[in-house]
Amino acid sequence: MANKRKKNYPKNQEPPQQLQDPEVAYITSGPANPFIIIAGKSKKAEWQMTAVEKMDMVRDGISKKNLESLKIKANLDYDKLSTLLSTTRATLINKKGSEHFNTALSERIVSIADVYSYGYEVFDDEEKFNEWVFRPNRALGGKQPFELLNNQFGREEVKNLIGRIDYGVYS
Repeated sequence: MANKRKKNYPKNQEPPQQLQDPEVAYITSGPANPFIIIAGKSKKAEWQMTAVEKMDMVRDGISKKNLESLKIKANLDYDKLSTLLSTTRATLINKKGSEHFNTALSERIVSIADVYSYGYEVFDDEEKFNEWVFRPNRALGGKQPFELLNNQFGREEVKNLIGRIDYGVYS
């Protein structure tokens, strides 16, 4: 196999059972969605979910357990989370494990998870993305991406910037 060309097979597809090109070694890379932040019914990373799937998650409400998952993966404390989610620290802390947040707060949690899961996918490394979020960025007028994540328009701008990075556009 050392002389064979390697070809990455798309993450969301299984390699063919019968290989067409014997000179190519087909490899797969890990689980299809390693960057899921909030364990939803769809088993997809948030950025890969449809709008309807996200609306269903929000309608059901995001639990404290799901928020904790975001907190740990994003390496954020309650002060930073409360800033991102435009709510008080006490609101986040006082919920118990399976209790759900209201619809408005659930929507913001899903939106933040959407940005982070996309960043993790593009950077292919949670730690690198978590560091990038706190670095000033020229494309954002010298602001840190984190500074823009506390509202819908800022999250869209950061997600667009991640998309430009994904496509190799200087950002």
